[in-house]
Amino acid sequence: MDLFEHLAAETSQLRETGLFKAERPIASPQDAVIELEDGREVINLCANNYLGLANHPELVEAARAAVDRYGYGMASVRFICG
Repeated sequence: MDLFEHLAAETSQLRETGLFKAERPIASPQDAVIELEDGREVINLCANNYLGLANHPELVEAARAAVDRYGYGMASVRFICG
């Protein structure tokens, strides 16, 4: 069995046992209620936005100003980057 066959078998087993987790892409800004890509609206219980600040106009503007001043880049976890 090659790698792809093995992964397909593992994925099938996860689906059969109800353990497969499908991603649900978000199609709206982060908020207490978000819209999923399929059009459903759901309560957002999975983000670190418990204060509801992700769309606060002053914070959005401060973030834009910081990106303009300092730039932006993806980072990694410390044990990979050192």
